[in-house]
Parts: sequence; C-alpha cells; structure tokens
Amino acid sequence: MNIQAKKLELIEEFLRISDESLILKLEAFLKKEKKSSMYRSIKPMTINEFRDMIDTALKDSENGHVLSQRDLEERVKSWK
Repeated sequence: MNIQAKKLELIEEFLRISDESLILKLEAFLKKEKKSSMYRSIKPMTINEFRDMIDTALKDSENGHVLSQRDLEERVKSWK
C-alpha cells in the first residue's frame, strides 16, 4: 500500500470518530510529532561554519552592509 492510500485510509478512519476527546488527543499527538520531526531534521553547524558566519558578519558590518532595527521594522510593516 502506498502513502497516498494509507493517508486516505487514515482520513476515512478519522471521519468515523465521534469521540471529541480522542480527536483532541490525535491532534495533540500530530502537533507534537510534527515539531519533533522538524527538530530531528535540523543539522547542527560545525565550529568552522560558525566561525565563518561570524567572520562574514563582521566583514558585512565593517563594509556598512547592515540594516538598523528601525529600518527593518519599517520594511516589515510593508509586508502586511
């Protein structure tokens, strides 16, 4: 059985549930698993990658390639 068929089967089973507390438990479980899955996919950077990022940030700052908090807040306002 492929993943699409399993999803459909799960949806059909879910639609038959009439117990609200079970639905809430399933919802909490799914949220927890999604968050857990997201954290498992994050790969920590190496110390060399970290140092390279710091060096790049310092060079950007020295060359004036920075954005003030006020300017950033103004840009964010335009996103809405």
